[in-house]
Amino acid sequence: MMYPYMTLPDDTEIVHSEMRPDGKVKVYIETPDARDGFHHATCFLPDYEWTEISGYTEDEMEKYRTIV
Repeated sequence: MMYPYMTLPDDTEIVHSEMRPDGKVKVYIETPDARDGFHHATCFLPDYEWTEISGYTEDEMEKYRTIV
């Protein structure tokens, strides 16, 4: 199950999971996009391991890295 964390002014949603059995928490970021449908990225804490990044620029990802 994913839980809401925050919604940014551009409708980007940031949600997170409960702590998994391996001690990690999944953070998922999703932004609606008229052309592509959705941009998204996944981060696993506490390692800050980013995976499945799709549609975001490096500047956008830097903003999300700061938030997470």
